[in-house]
Amino acid sequence: MPTQPPRCVLICQHQSCQLQGSSKVLETFQNCNIEGVTIEASGCLGQCNTGPTVRVIPDEIWYYRVKPEDVSLIVEQHLKEGEPVQDRLNPRIHPRYEYY
Repeated sequence: MPTQPPRCVLICQHQSCQLQGSSKVLETFQNCNIEGVTIEASGCLGQCNTGPTVRVIPDEIWYYRVKPEDVSLIVEQHLKEGEPVQDRLNPRIHPRYEYY
């Protein structure tokens, strides 16, 4: 059974994300001490109008407008249980289609 590469959580620390509180989001993730997951500050992730942006690799899950209070749910539901948090998925990258 192939092993999964370790996860890395990138938290944008560029200007517009910083203005929206990304340093606190980074600090909150760092305080979680998640086994097997690296937490890193990143440069611009190109999603400036929807920051703070959090990208989980190798999953290629992009979260938008993340607040410190969102971190525990992302950690528990996604990083530990493997189920991305739908309400925080960046709609530009993870489009959701609704049919009426």
